[in-house]
Amino acid sequence: MLNTSEILATIDMIKEQKLDIRTITMGVSLLECAGEGAAEKIYDLVTRRAERLVTVGEEIEREFGIPIVNKRISVTPVALVLGEAEDPVRIALALDRAADATGVNFIGGYSALVQKSATRGDLRLIRSIPEALSRTEKVCSSVNVASTRAGVNMDAVKLMGEIIVETARLTADRDGLGCAKLVAFANAVEDNPFMAGAFHGVGEGDTAVNVGVSGPGVVKRALEAHRGEPFDVVAETIKKTAFRITRMGQLVAMEASKRLKAPFGIVDLSLAPTPAMGDSVAHILEEMGLERCGQHGTTAALMLLNDAVKKGGVMASSSVGGLSGAFIPLSEDIGMIDAARTGTLTLDKLEAMTCVCSVGLDMIAVPGDTPAATLSAILADEAAIGVVNQKTTAVRLIPVPGKGVGEWVEFGGLLGRAPIISVHPESAASFIARGGRIPAPINSLRN
Repeated sequence: MLNTSEILATIDMIKEQKLDIRTITMGVSLLECAGEGAAEKIYDLVTRRAERLVTVGEEIEREFGIPIVNKRISVTPVALVLGEAEDPVRIALALDRAADATGVNFIGGYSALVQKSATRGDLRLIRSIPEALSRTEKVCSSVNVASTRAGVNMDAVKLMGEIIVETARLTADRDGLGCAKLVAFANAVEDNPFMAGAFHGVGEGDTAVNVGVSGPGVVKRALEAHRGEPFDVVAETIKKTAFRITRMGQLVAMEASKRLKAPFGIVDLSLAPTPAMGDSVAHILEEMGLERCGQHGTTAALMLLNDAVKKGGVMASSSVGGLSGAFIPLSEDIGMIDAARTGTLTLDKLEAMTCVCSVGLDMIAVPGDTPAATLSAILADEAAIGVVNQKTTAVRLIPVPGKGVGEWVEFGGLLGRAPIISVHPESAASFIARGGRIPAPINSLRN
C-alpha cells in the first residue's frame, strides 16, 4: 500500500528532481523478412507492429502523470536478414521511413555481431554504415566486436576505427553527428532499450516492450540529506531511491505491454543523465564528497553508485535487464562537461571509470584529425575491459571534423555539448595492423 507521503514524494521527484521514464522501446523481430525484398518487408512489418507505440506512450504519460521522454524501436540486427543481393542502405532508408511513419525518436538495429568472425553480409553492412547514417536521421547502428567467450575480433576493431572516421567525414556538415548514432560493443545485450546501441536479439520473440528509467537528480537530492555520513549510509540511501525509481518503470512497462499487446521484456534501471542542471551522474559523485568528478576517488564513488543502483532496482521489477547501472556519457552530463572543461576529467580517467559502471566511453568528442588506428586502439582497450570483467562495454567516439582540443561541439537536445578532449599522440598503427583475434580470457571457461 502506498501512503500519502510516498505519493507526494513521487510527485516531487517528477516535478522538481527530473525523474522520468527515459524510453519505451519496442523490440521487433525481422527474422521473417530475410531474403529478397527485405527492405519493403521490413518497412511493412515495423510500421504494423509499432503503429500504436507513440500513441500508447502519450496516453500513459497523460493518465499517470509520468514523463516518457522517448519512444523508440529496436529491430533484429540487420546483418542477419540481409539478402545476398540486397543493398543494406536500402534497408537503412526503409527503417528511417518506418521511424517517421510511427513517430518514434530513434530506431536501432542497423547492426552486426562479429565478436568472433564476420560473414560477407556482416562486412557489407558494416562498410555501409557511414553512408547509411549520413542519409538517415533516426537510424542507429551498433557492431559487437568482442565477447568474453570469443575474445576480441581485432579485424573488426580495425575496421570500426575506419568506419568511425568515414562516418565523421560524411556528416562533417553536422560536426560528425553520424558518429553519435554509432556504437562499438563488447558483450552486447539483446534487450537494451537505450540508443544508440539497442537491437532486438535473436533470442527474443516477435515483439517485446523494454523500458529504461532514469533519475540522477532524485539520487542526488536523496544524498543531500546525508552529507558527511558513512558510505554504508550512502549505499543504503541509493538502494532505497533506486527501488522507488524502478517501481515506476515497472508500472509503465506493464501498462505499455498490456496496451500494445506485446510481451513485457525488461526494465533497465540505468541512471541516464541529460545536459540539464539537476540531472547529472557527476553531481551525484560530487555529492559524496568529491570536489570535481574525475579527481582521485571518482572510480570508487562510481563503483558504489553503480552497485547500489543495481541492488535497489533488482527487487523492484519482475525482470531487470538491459544495461542497468550508471551511464557516463560525457556530452550528455553537465557535471562531466564541466569536469572535462577544467581538465579534471580525461579520456584515461573515463576509461578507468568504465571498469566499474555501465556501458563505457560514451559520447566523447575527439579531434577531427585523430587517426583511425588510434580510434581502433581506444576500442580495443575498452573491449578488453568488457571481456575480462564479463560486462558490457561500449564506445561512442566522435572525431569532430575541423576541430581540435579545447574547442567545443554542440550536438543539441539530449546529445548535449562537449569540449573536444585529447587523445595520446603516439601511433597505434602497427599494433592495430596485426589483425587477427585476441583470444578469450581463461575466466571465460566456466562450463
